[in-house]
Amino acid sequence: MRHALQWVLSLLFIGQMYLAMAVLALWFTPYVVFRRDMAFAAVHAYCRWVRFSARWMVGLRTEVRGEVPLDEVLVASKHQSFLDIIMIVSVLPRPKFIMKKELRWAPILGWYAMRMGCVPVDRGRRGQAVRKMLEDVRAGREVPGQLIIYPQGTRVAPGAKLPYKQGTAALYEELGQDCVPAATNVGVFWPRHGILRRPGLAVVEFLPRLPAGLPREEFMKRLETEVETASNRLMAEAGFTLAN
Repeated sequence: MRHALQWVLSLLFIGQMYLAMAVLALWFTPYVVFRRDMAFAAVHAYCRWVRFSARWMVGLRTEVRGEVPLDEVLVASKHQSFLDIIMIVSVLPRPKFIMKKELRWAPILGWYAMRMGCVPVDRGRRGQAVRKMLEDVRAGREVPGQLIIYPQGTRVAPGAKLPYKQGTAALYEELGQDCVPAATNVGVFWPRHGILRRPGLAVVEFLPRLPAGLPREEFMKRLETEVETASNRLMAEAGFTLAN
């Protein structure tokens, strides 16, 4: 009975979450047309609403730990579900992503992404797009911000293993910026697929930054070790047992 109730509450939560996305996007649109910073205000409002409504509707509390980066850095995060995106974006002042170029034509969302400075790329031309982004920032055409990347390239279920892709190292070298790793346990409560959202404490933790200029092999080894170790610790804290 309790499981069925949690499932129904989860369904209602998901429904209102997407309704809120549409309402806030439309509400902020006239302001975003004239002021780019209002795109960030809209996204922050939405992400904070999701965190708030998750707590009172399905009992899922959220907590961001560690030092939130406020300067221009690369954020390399463990990615388990949509919730870790919500939590990271809710606290970064100017978050942006590298995204598939097709998404720029998505109604409303694509336009918001472009106003935030997200970087649309053709597959295989990421370096060219990043160089253009850096040139635009230096020329004052773009506002510096925090570029978010997921080193494993996709959502990874708790306990599953997936290699860290070398594209992260290439981006780190191209940017010449510090990298802030981030760990999470959100997949324990908010899975990649399905409707059920479980009560508990979901955590995203910003870890000590990796300085710019590390050799590629050292950077990748440290990034994977630190993110995986911290994520395993957070999942254990949430009651998840890793298989041997």
